[in-house]
Amino acid sequence: MQLIAILLCFAPFVAGQTIELSLEKTIQLAADSSLEAFRSKNLYLSGYWEYRNYKAERLPSLTLNLTPAQYYRDITRRYDSEADLDVYRKQQSFYASGNLNVTQNFDLLGGSFYLDTDLGYMRSFGENDYNQFTTVPIRIGYSQDLIGYNAFRWARKIEPLKYEKVKKEFLYNMESISEQATTYFFALAMAQVEYDMAKENVANTDTLYRTGQERHKIAAISQEDLLTLKLDAINARNTLQNAEISLQRAMFSLASYLNFDKNRTIRLRLPSRPRKLEIPVSEALRMARENNPELLASKQSILEAEQEVDRTKKESLFNASVNASIGFNQVASSFKEAYRDPLQQDVVSVSVSIPLIDWGVRKGKHNIAKSNLRIAQTTAEQTAISVEEEVIMTVGDFHIQQHLIQSAEEALDIALMAYQKTKQRFLIGKADLNSMTLSLNRQQEAQRNYINALQNYWLSYYKIRKLTLHDFEVGISLSNEFDYEHGL
Repeated sequence: MQLIAILLCFAPFVAGQTIELSLEKTIQLAADSSLEAFRSKNLYLSGYWEYRNYKAERLPSLTLNLTPAQYYRDITRRYDSEADLDVYRKQQSFYASGNLNVTQNFDLLGGSFYLDTDLGYMRSFGENDYNQFTTVPIRIGYSQDLIGYNAFRWARKIEPLKYEKVKKEFLYNMESISEQATTYFFALAMAQVEYDMAKENVANTDTLYRTGQERHKIAAISQEDLLTLKLDAINARNTLQNAEISLQRAMFSLASYLNFDKNRTIRLRLPSRPRKLEIPVSEALRMARENNPELLASKQSILEAEQEVDRTKKESLFNASVNASIGFNQVASSFKEAYRDPLQQDVVSVSVSIPLIDWGVRKGKHNIAKSNLRIAQTTAEQTAISVEEEVIMTVGDFHIQQHLIQSAEEALDIALMAYQKTKQRFLIGKADLNSMTLSLNRQQEAQRNYINALQNYWLSYYKIRKLTLHDFEVGISLSNEFDYEHGL
């Protein structure tokens, strides 16, 4: 098309500092290089490692605790049983200990199993110089709260959903970047069209003014029409200067968004008219309900509110915990003897905390949690309605834009032909000034309408992808095809 050929002929640019961009290339560069893409990637990585941390907590952990050296030299108070009184005595001693511990969380009940082994050494200096080793060759135990609140069970519901939301938020943000890049792309395209039209208008008005001067000499046009042609030529030059400023600003904005050198000149290659694509509203709604991160965030908020209701309800009764372990231990003056004939060690402890008077604090926390749950549920309903409305309106607008592009393209071809013929007729004196001006305005308006139609189509297309995280052109889910390591 003639318009596309015009767009490829940009204003003067610096050799070696020019890059030609298509819409697809612009979006790709924005996804790779823009600051917003960098921010989105790091937000995803934060959520990814949070989920990895949750998965790691479900696995057994092995911990080594060491106190390699602990030395005391002081005066301490001791009880003298023979004299039946407290006395101050000098003390000088050395301690060392180590513990190897394996812990496994038990999601079903919300407690933790543990398996450990201990070794301790003590050396006392002075009048009673002696060594002692104490050992726990093996001990196995279990501990948990008894109030019924199971944080592990809630984590199993919430954490996978949080990661799914983070993943889809990343895809949502990347599609938002596509939208923004499209906006900058067509802003530059429109600025270039305005500049080209202004430059062409300068040439045309100069030609028309010179023609008008010749025709005025033979009284073919009036003095008033000649002055109008001169005024049009002056206005055309002013318009060209303003269009050049707007073009520079639009080019700077796109270069800045893509993290380019601000002095680089950008040439655009407009996308051709896209093929017709039918998107069923019901299918778009279904994909939005499955993938839209706003809806996933609402589900997460409800689950977290339910978790808080469960926690405050059970903690409003009393707090209780149990810790039970069975193992062996021994003490001896030598390392070898400390592991010989160990004695059985059994420990069972139950602790209970019952609030007798708290002036309704716990009950108040529970009521607050229930109110927050109702707020989360109401907000989720409003969000779902808003997302569905946006999907329906965007799909409808997308279908309309497909028809508008075809009409705008046809109108542009007709306007260009009509302008060329009117211009030729004016130059030979068979068309008046009003007809020439009207034809020029129609041709310029048709060019603007075509750019706007292309922009609105692609903005609607990427907005549907953003809302549904689904590529309807090839029929794949962006979430299912997501591969952070190889997909960026």
